[in-house]
Amino acid sequence: MYFIEKTTEFDKWFRKLSDLRAKAKIMFRIQKIENDEHFGDSKPVGDGINELRINYAKGYRVYFREQDGKIILLLIGGDKSTQQQDIEKAKQIWKKLSKHELAKTRLKK
Repeated sequence: MYFIEKTTEFDKWFRKLSDLRAKAKIMFRIQKIENDEHFGDSKPVGDGINELRINYAKGYRVYFREQDGKIILLLIGGDKSTQQQDIEKAKQIWKKLSKHELAKTRLKK
């Protein structure tokens, strides 16, 4: 079983999504990962980030990173038309988060 965590960027994107059927399909895919550890149609896009492809309507994408083998961090979402920008944004979000975590670790020592 995986634990799912979301960034504020992912939450904003998902809330703005007006296609209710697309939202349902995206949530179904995320729940399949969480409960069944089944990723389905996904591929790596670099820097440890993966793209979950939802083949519906605009071709929705969810960018995520696996941590510690059991936590899935949803970075951001998008669709086929903004795919390259979304990949770059996901990488930026991850870099920002990992720098923040490194700083917190150093402060604890």
